Amino acid sequence: MPGIPQRLLGDDEQVVFALRPHWKELFWPAALLLLLSPLTTYLVAIVPDSGYQRWLRWAVVAVAVLVALRLVVWPFLVWLTTSYVVTDRRLITRFGVIARTGRDMPLSRVNDVTFEHSNLLERVLRCGTLIVESAGERGQLVLRDVPHVEEVQRDVYRLAEADEERRRHGGEDTEM
Repeated sequence: MPGIPQRLLGDDEQVVFALRPHWKELFWPAALLLLLSPLTTYLVAIVPDSGYQRWLRWAVVAVAVLVALRLVVWPFLVWLTTSYVVTDRRLITRFGVIARTGRDMPLSRVNDVTFEHSNLLERVLRCGTLIVESAGERGQLVLRDVPHVEEVQRDVYRLAEADEERRRHGGEDTEM
């Protein structure tokens, strides 16, 4: 599972759960790969005999590889390098294949946690968008394609309340 190195966590900070975007993000790249492979093989096989046959075959393969890199491999790398981590102290997001971007939101700043399913497929797959409103200057944190979004919303809200209770009682850990 995705996560965050232990060295980046605070003292006594525990990872509650770590997620990647829902697997539905990989459906169309996988479907394209299943279509692209036999199509490329077919096109290479039907290239007419001529002095350019070898070069035409290589051109077909090169185009197929470029299409696969852009529309299959790249979305997979984006999915693989995107992580949503919730600890008992903060929400952490990390994404980016080459250039990385990260954002941390302390649970103490969470004002509201909302989820939404934008269509019927998201309801069926139990994924959606999680919107976490913050008291900070950056406003809200939007996490797209979160698996089990309703449960995550409930757990983030529960963790924010537990963090507030812990802070109220002088930093003592309380039961969640």
